[in-house]
Amino acid sequence: MRRLLPLALTVLSVAMALALPTRPAQAAPDGTLTVTSPTFAVGTDLRFSYSTPRPNAKNWVGLYRNPGNGPVDQAYVGPSLTWTYTPGSSGSASLSTSGLAAGDYIVYYLFDDGYTWLAQPVTVRLTTNTAPHFPASAFTLRNAKVGAGYSATVRGLVQGDTSRLSFTKTSGPAWAALSSTGVVTGTPTAAGNATLGIRATTASGTADATVTIRVQSGALVPQFNALSWNLWHGGTVVSGGLEKQLKFLLERDVDVVGIQENQGSAAQTLATALGWSYFQNSDTAVLSRYPITATTPTVAGSAVAARIDLGARSLRLWSAHLGYTPYGPYDACFGRMTVQQLLSRESSSGRTGQINTIIAAMSADLGSSSTTPVLLTGDFNAPSHLDWTATNSRCGYGAVPWPTSTVPANAGLIDSYRQARPNPSTQPGVTWSPVYKTFTGGYGYDSHSGEPEPQDRIDFIHYRGPLTVLSSDAVWEGTPAQSNPSANVWTSDHAAVLTAFRLN
Repeated sequence: MRRLLPLALTVLSVAMALALPTRPAQAAPDGTLTVTSPTFAVGTDLRFSYSTPRPNAKNWVGLYRNPGNGPVDQAYVGPSLTWTYTPGSSGSASLSTSGLAAGDYIVYYLFDDGYTWLAQPVTVRLTTNTAPHFPASAFTLRNAKVGAGYSATVRGLVQGDTSRLSFTKTSGPAWAALSSTGVVTGTPTAAGNATLGIRATTASGTADATVTIRVQSGALVPQFNALSWNLWHGGTVVSGGLEKQLKFLLERDVDVVGIQENQGSAAQTLATALGWSYFQNSDTAVLSRYPITATTPTVAGSAVAARIDLGARSLRLWSAHLGYTPYGPYDACFGRMTVQQLLSRESSSGRTGQINTIIAAMSADLGSSSTTPVLLTGDFNAPSHLDWTATNSRCGYGAVPWPTSTVPANAGLIDSYRQARPNPSTQPGVTWSPVYKTFTGGYGYDSHSGEPEPQDRIDFIHYRGPLTVLSSDAVWEGTPAQSNPSANVWTSDHAAVLTAFRLN
């Protein structure tokens, strides 16, 4: 679900994300953009100079994560992390780097509130003297198999200062080696959990972590943890979002993720740090601890899919993000619409058409799900008919057949959370929203501003095929605050859905 952000963040991201201005035919970049240094310390201003023969009061410079983010093809991908107007034919300005993580970034000089390049983009690196550290002191890498060659990397996980980064193994089985560049290799000789001590050394100090590798004698991945996660503008709303995201994924031992609000390249950034595989478009993505072997490009506006190699068996994972307005719980709880009106509004929102298009695109996967299990993950921006029932009143309503849940169910897909927790009264599984507890207006219901936010379950992991649900939860970290979300430990405005599956 999308939500109006506090004013400073609205200026930062929403204005550029939602109001895409008309721009002239693209011309060759004929201006200049020069940064004062290729590296800047986090917290200092990134200083630059610019010039253009096409001055405009709304020419602007924006900072994005690199690689892959920003208007790579001179078209909107996702909102910038920070930006400033650069009027005039030449001048100098700066961008604040406060709250950003160390790493690689790219700076774009763009025309008239749009995305046409005025100059070639410039790459920069943000550095920090903060002592090196891992997001989690103990975590698990991808599984290994007895007698088979193994490889995994930990290099991208080191946070803080990474200058002159090198690695050493401090403990662990003889078969496992750790290169100076952070690659774990070897051929396991026995089944069981292999535990390694690893140390990262940089110019600012050392960091230690304990790494576990599950060595299997049978199936490589007998069970796995799947996550559906709306990142909330890629995690950029929360300070230090990348490290907090990494910590969550590592500590929750997640294997595969369906991502929404990818903000151009958040999945790529996470995959680079984790040493995982990914497939993405600007809004949705699949992130996997195990190799991605095939992909399905955008369906119904934003959904993507990937085939994941789990050893003896593959998995097909779809990630979908359906339209966010109008929003059914507001129409019900604030608008007091009839059930028929709610269903009509679902159709006008585009969600009914989107879910039908996605299920149609999944037909081949559903047909082969007896051998290759299928997951449909996503932020559907609508509740479930399994929650709005005759025995579980929501805002005074009985049963409501929300199409975004009935259509997958009619296609043989099973709601993993509701299978694990069948009672919606005692286990509601709310995912919207751990942050927004008070309605802040909009959606045609400004008169209800200040009232309690209708809390509902709008994020899902549906499945079909030879899988057993071991557990399922709506999860977040800390106590997210609505008043100052940048300080939250949890990086999203949605709860994520985490389901543990056993492969049958």
